[in-house]
Amino acid sequence: MIVQDIVNTITRECKTPHFERTCDLLIAGDWQSEVTGIVTTFMATVDVIKEAISKGANLIITHEPTFFTGWDETDWLKDDPVYLQKLKLIQDNRINVWRFHDHMHMTDPDLIYAGLIKELGWEEYRDPVEKHCFLIPKTTVGALAEFLKDKLQAQVSRIVGAVDGSVERVGVLVGGGSLGLGREEMPMELMREANLDTIVCGEILEWTLPAYVRDAYQLGMNKSLIILGHNCTEEVGMKYLPDWLRTLFPGMPIWFVEAGEPFFYC
Repeated sequence: MIVQDIVNTITRECKTPHFERTCDLLIAGDWQSEVTGIVTTFMATVDVIKEAISKGANLIITHEPTFFTGWDETDWLKDDPVYLQKLKLIQDNRINVWRFHDHMHMTDPDLIYAGLIKELGWEEYRDPVEKHCFLIPKTTVGALAEFLKDKLQAQVSRIVGAVDGSVERVGVLVGGGSLGLGREEMPMELMREANLDTIVCGEILEWTLPAYVRDAYQLGMNKSLIILGHNCTEEVGMKYLPDWLRTLFPGMPIWFVEAGEPFFYC
């Protein structure tokens, strides 16, 4: 199969509405290239590209950008040595990079959340009405943070608010969802309206959700926030994506390659 056939099949199976504009583009490569194997990843870093080459895979399906901005625009990079060397690595090895972001989040179920929930074993805890909320067995914030670190292989978690508080009602906002998806007030509204004890999230702005949770705690409320980072909350969706892809492309070699957290902690 060629790249175009792979992408057409995936987007058709997602059954999402038409996008006037989408970042789900062929970031590098040739639509007519015959696919020798597929690698799924959170982000097509240099190490991920090298791993795909070593496996003999020439199609990388990445969730996040390859060239450092949300739309993978490259006009500003034309003389940049990092971009030029990365592009040369891709082109010299005839690698195709397709971004799978908007369709992945907008399908039902959201395939990133589906992977996360499977990894956590929380399928039975999901709220039947509010898809971002879970009613878990009663625990503490610290114990929940340790559980999440272990399951998602996070190097660190950050907690705001009631560190020793109890937890049953949990909201999960992966990646940049905790920034509000265009409405900064959305995460705070979710915490209030769903009566959440804790929100587990990826990204933060310190003056929005963290400030709301800290003030709530300082007012004596049992509210907390567990911050794991964009990568840790979304990469697991790409880990389970091959299971779905194998049902669409039986016989095609498909692997997940971890991009991993970009940070060193000291």
